[in-house]
Formats: sequence, structure tokens, C-alpha cells
Amino acid sequence: ERRTPSTASPTMSMPKKSSLPSGSGTFQPLRHRSGTMRDRLHGYTKRTLGAGGSMNEAVALPPGESCAGWVAVHAIDFYNDISTIWAVMSEDPYLNSFQPGEGFPSGVEYRWSEGTGRDATTVKVSAPVYIEKVLHWIADQMNDESKFPDDDDEEEALRVFQTPQFAALCGQIFRRLFRVYGIIYSSFFGTLEALGMAPHLNTCFKHFMFFCTEFGLLPEREIEPLEVLVKPIRKQYYVGKQGQLSG
Repeated sequence: ERRTPSTASPTMSMPKKSSLPSGSGTFQPLRHRSGTMRDRLHGYTKRTLGAGGSMNEAVALPPGESCAGWVAVHAIDFYNDISTIWAVMSEDPYLNSFQPGEGFPSGVEYRWSEGTGRDATTVKVSAPVYIEKVLHWIADQMNDESKFPDDDDEEEALRVFQTPQFAALCGQIFRRLFRVYGIIYSSFFGTLEALGMAPHLNTCFKHFMFFCTEFGLLPEREIEPLEVLVKPIRKQYYVGKQGQLSG
């Protein structure tokens, strides 16, 4: 995966369109089974917001809980948020009109890496194809028991969640989710606004950014392409945080 400056092609020839992968738009929400640690932590956030709690309170680590487990649960919840939003428009034929390299936030182009080690290749794709690849990749990670273990055995799940490998995986997941939000706001906000989904998108993104800011999950270089959008949200976060500390 690469983040490269976007540049205009010097030639007049049109590149081949990036058709969406088969099975696009078929993402299923990942559930937290009743009685598990993940269900307990997921419920804490819902109860906090449902009871009129602030977004700052909703993202703060609950007393006595594992930070790694809290991040793991939110990675799943944020994946569910964005995949549900994308599913609304993923069948739109308009998405196939994007050329490779098109549809990204101004000044950047995200490329997809396939394979590992010496076999790794970097692929130039359109923004809709990039989103599809990200969501499929995240779902694959979360459905892999060795990476996101079922927490029937809470002690074993926490052992995995607290490893450096899991921290690195979650960092990659959150960075890629942020890029998906960046693409949606840059190229598809008007479509979602016309569908009446802009308020839901804005709420999901605000929750995502409050959480990422609380736990330092996004490098500043990732945020730069959406700085205009992110800056007022982070200001709200810090104002709310100051209120918590002084309250």
C-alpha cells in the first residue's frame, strides 16, 4: 500500500476503467456475541451515547477495562459503520466511471499492495476499487481467529490483543478506515447528502476521529489531506476533554 502525490497524466490516452471486484457491496456487519467481552465493551459505548453522554465520555476507556480490548472492539464497530455507509452506494454504476488513480482526496493517491515480501506488487486503482479492497481486507483480518480471536476465553483474547503484532494490525486498520472516509468525503459526499445520509456519515466520522484522537491512532501525515474537515472535529474533542478535566 502506498500513499503518493497525485499527478496529471501528460498523455491524452485514456487508461482502462477500474471495474469493481465481484461481490462488491456485500459486506456483512460483524457481530459481538452476547455475554462476551466485546459485547460488554460495545454495550458501554451504546449506553453512554444513548443516555445523553458526550462523545468524549463515549470514547474514554471504561474503568478497569483493557485498552487493547477497547481498541479491538472499536475497530470492529468502525468497520461496521463505514461498510454500512458504503453499501448504500456500492451498486451505483457511476462508481465504474472512475479511472485508476481517480477519486482520491486532493493531492494524494492511495495505491494497493498485494502479496508479501519479494512477491509484493503495488497496484494503481480507482478510489471505489480501493475502498472495496480495504473493506474486504479488514473483514478478512477480523474473521481470522488468530488475529481477532473469539473472546469466549477472555484471557486468551486479551493476550492476543496486547501483542505488538495486534497493535500494528490495528494501526493499519485505522489508517485505512480514515482513507476510506477521506475518499467518501472527497468524491461521494454529494451522493450521500442527496440520499439523506450526510448527518449519519458526519456522526460516524466524528465518533471515529474522537476515538483516534483519544488514543493517538493516526499519524499527522495521514490527516493532512482532510485537515480542513478534521481540524474543527479535533477542536471539539479538545474543548470537551478540557471540560471533563475541569468538571
